[in-house]
Amino acid sequence: MDADLKDILFLDIETVGCVDHYSKLPERMKSQWARKANFFKRDEDQTDEDLFHDRAGIYAEFGKIVVIAIGKYTEENGVFGLRTKYFAEHDEKKLLTDFRAMLEKMGPGVRLCAHNGKEFDFPYMCRRMLVNGIALPNVLNMAGKKPWEIAHLDTLELWKFGDYKHYTSLDLLATIFEIPTSKGTMDGSMVSKVYYNEGDLKKIAEYCVGDVVAIAQLYLKMKGMNLMDERNVIPA
Repeated sequence: MDADLKDILFLDIETVGCVDHYSKLPERMKSQWARKANFFKRDEDQTDEDLFHDRAGIYAEFGKIVVIAIGKYTEENGVFGLRTKYFAEHDEKKLLTDFRAMLEKMGPGVRLCAHNGKEFDFPYMCRRMLVNGIALPNVLNMAGKKPWEIAHLDTLELWKFGDYKHYTSLDLLATIFEIPTSKGTMDGSMVSKVYYNEGDLKKIAEYCVGDVVAIAQLYLKMKGMNLMDERNVIPA
């Protein structure tokens, strides 16, 4: 296996609003959401409650993580592949504690990679760990570190080539590089409904794992390499 591919942990998170209905927010949190919602563009008839159900999961202060999916390249008997796993819990503190324990076991050499991870996944996980009273693992603790000491990779950043104005979705990049994705079964806008209305964590987790596979495949293309055979994706 190429040395540059070792010790990369690909990941993706799925998030939802912290409660299933706006009415369950404490009054103090409702006031804070109203302040946040003042900055959103909205239709004339859209209320703070409507906006909460549409957008709360995007913000770590008003959301929670329900799934973290991961993937790591592997090579066994000369066959290159990807081993995947997911953490899925209604109890966010348990989910994050288990994920943190796994990171610590991997040691200091691990590098995290996500699509738009530097803007979303990594800071979101850090914020939710702190809210849950969990000490940040070394790989996520950026305090006092110089930029080159932070071992985070981001396929969106790699695609930007220094163009900070441009956002490109994982789905679009998967399309142009002909990478199969899980977008046919779900998309991000459906996660909250599937979680709160159907309680189907497994469905969300499988969708999330699909994104991790797509990110790992995209990283290969960014390195000018061929896609791996999908038959070599190994679920944990």
